[in-house]
Amino acid sequence: MPAGAPVPTGADDGIVATHVRRSFGEVHAVRDVSLHARPGKVTGLVGPNGSGKTTLLLMLSSLLAPDAGEIRVAGIDPVAEPQRARAVIGWMPDALGAWGSLTVRETLVTTGRLYDLPRDEAADRAEALIDLLDLRALAASPARVLSRGQKQRLGLARALVHNPRVLLLDEPASGLDPESRVHLRVLLRRLADDGRTVLISSHILSELEELVDDAAFLIAGESVSADRVAASAQRQRYWRVRVAGGDPAAAQAAIATALQRTDVTGDRAGALVGFANDTDAAAGLAAIVAAGVAVVEFAPSTGRLEQTLLELREAPAAPGVTSTTGEGDR
Repeated sequence: MPAGAPVPTGADDGIVATHVRRSFGEVHAVRDVSLHARPGKVTGLVGPNGSGKTTLLLMLSSLLAPDAGEIRVAGIDPVAEPQRARAVIGWMPDALGAWGSLTVRETLVTTGRLYDLPRDEAADRAEALIDLLDLRALAASPARVLSRGQKQRLGLARALVHNPRVLLLDEPASGLDPESRVHLRVLLRRLADDGRTVLISSHILSELEELVDDAAFLIAGESVSADRVAASAQRQRYWRVRVAGGDPAAAQAAIATALQRTDVTGDRAGALVGFANDTDAAAGLAAIVAAGVAVVEFAPSTGRLEQTLLELREAPAAPGVTSTTGEGDR
């Protein structure tokens, strides 16, 4: 079954892309990307709009051939052996077209049959996925009546029909309600723990923050070197401090006095204070509390992925620097 089932064994180093390039006429969508997404891990693909994320996923899924570079998915070259690659890949694009007249159940059974599953096995797999993705109430509904979030759940179910070893997910949380997003995070974590390779692209960086083991950053069609990612992640980070009483100006003044600093800013949600690292932030919190300030919230104003991406976009790369990138295991 999709979660908890043994993953087929074999030579599998997850996803490896080396100096991949792809252009569309004069538009260089992917200029030079290298990455490694490992089995048993959830890897986030992070970058602004137009950075080449979707084009890269299309190449990894065998739907688009690179102009240059090499790709291996579970040890398979998707350019040379696309059918073999598709047998081990679960692909969920941002907007997956559905057969509007087919019901949810019929859609999943048909997808299973397209992957050469025997009829009875396809039917059993469909029922398991309907329960796994909380689609039971919609099982007999035609796909055309589903909401955006419901279609996303159906799209993920379709990607899991054939028990793939590799999952390529483009914006899987788009349109999902908060409860469904929590369910998605739990499910993807379980799938990775089963030994699958999960590569996920999302603009919802707060969601990725809670899920990924590694992150690959793309800027202007190029992967960012691990050294550059590490340097960006270590720069000053702003922390939000909210105090009891609800007077932002008074809170900023009290915090500035406690820290003996003049650069404390803020907004209606609280004061903002920059710290070089977590150790300095902890010391700053201790000083604020020791000064008698009634702190009710102390947290980073942005997640690490978001902060790193902002820093990378602001700081130019060193000449000639492109390589694999990652945040490291959490």
